Amino acid sequence: MGVGIKDVAREAEVSAATVSRVLSGKTVDPAMRDRVLAAVRTTGYRPNLAARRLRSRHTNTIGLIVADIRNPFFTAVSRVVEDIAYERGMRVILCNTDEDPAKEAMYLQLMQEERVAGIILAPTRSGLENAARAKADFPIVLIDRTVQGMDHDCVVLDNRAMAARLVEHLHAQGFTRIAGLFGAASATGMERRDGFKQAAQRLGLNAEAIAVPHGPGEAAQSVTALLSRAERPQALVASNGVMLMAVLRAVHGLGLNVPQDIALTGFDKEDWMDFIAGGLSVIQQPVEDIGRTAMTMLLDRLDTPNAPARKVVLAGRLITGGSSARPVEKAPA
Repeated sequence: MGVGIKDVAREAEVSAATVSRVLSGKTVDPAMRDRVLAAVRTTGYRPNLAARRLRSRHTNTIGLIVADIRNPFFTAVSRVVEDIAYERGMRVILCNTDEDPAKEAMYLQLMQEERVAGIILAPTRSGLENAARAKADFPIVLIDRTVQGMDHDCVVLDNRAMAARLVEHLHAQGFTRIAGLFGAASATGMERRDGFKQAAQRLGLNAEAIAVPHGPGEAAQSVTALLSRAERPQALVASNGVMLMAVLRAVHGLGLNVPQDIALTGFDKEDWMDFIAGGLSVIQQPVEDIGRTAMTMLLDRLDTPNAPARKVVLAGRLITGGSSARPVEKAPA
């Protein structure tokens, strides 16, 4: 005979109903939940997911659909979501769309088939129809991007303001010719492009905003072409960490140095940046707050399905490093 819920309840000294509440992700006293989860580990209980699906319209599983798992931002957010889900006795299905609306639609269909309780989604730029159609089957919390025209819970960075902050920083360093590389496949990239352009216009800078197709290879090609011009920009802004790394590869491939030949700023504070001499000037996103807020919003939505939609906008923090330092002018011989 296999281990059942009653065995777990006996081990934890609680009722079978309490065990069911914990395993279904419902709100339970934290101490009680810990006792139940400890009993699950002790007894080796494994829920019969197939039977649970037959009894209930939804499981205690949530979906997490991100745009690019190579991007450490999404990796960090995923870790926070998974940690909180585990504490609640919930499971996470993680999917990666590569900014492809067709893959996004396929994974949303998968979530419907798996009868997930809800989804945390970083939508593709053209994913309005996908997200709107799926919202009828389960609650969705959007992260990193919003979908125009859709009433939804979401948690995002103040992208325009943070991009403007980088432009203001470069202006304060004395740079007047700047360029920005922005992901064309996501609403986030386009919002950062808008903030970049507005700040540059306000400050009277000679600025160029370049939309880059998805992928680090495309970013490297754009940078190589940009820096091979007779009059290249004095400083660059990269709209995410993956693009920032591609920019560095392209700069070094051309035999140039940061910041002597080109100043560099961007988004996301990542571990590999600690190995860059002098450090990089970047906007550090509050990734833990984004993941925690998204998970809280989803759990709240499951408890109160008819509550008004909420939008949480968070600010990042500028970390300055040597990559945006103004080179010291050499005195004439």
